[in-house]
Amino acid sequence: QVQLVESGGGLVQAGGSLRLSCAVSGLAFRIVTMGWFRQAPGKEREVVAVIEWSGGTTYYADSVKGRFTISRDNAKNTVYLQMNSLKPEDTAVYYCAAPSKYLSFTSTPSEYIHWGQGTQVTVSS
Repeated sequence: QVQLVESGGGLVQAGGSLRLSCAVSGLAFRIVTMGWFRQAPGKEREVVAVIEWSGGTTYYADSVKGRFTISRDNAKNTVYLQMNSLKPEDTAVYYCAAPSKYLSFTSTPSEYIHWGQGTQVTVSS
């Protein structure tokens, strides 16, 4: 059974930082692309960042470039999202996910089949 469990969300003031973690079990993590997505109230789920299996290639949404960093520790089956210089518009539920085609480096939410339960990030102004 595949499980993705996010942690690290919370309430932070604008300009602050948070680090999200996603612990993964039940799949061959070291060969799986991993993505972070977010969904704000009334909005569609959108990609935040993606990291390929080795960690050598990453993708960031324009809205978070230069502020967020995605990384992974294949020995710990965990993917991280370091979020700096947070803005109120970053407020959302953040999800980690794995695609149906494990090696596929994709930013399209519909191509992801395994999802965590989400963790709330709230940035106050």
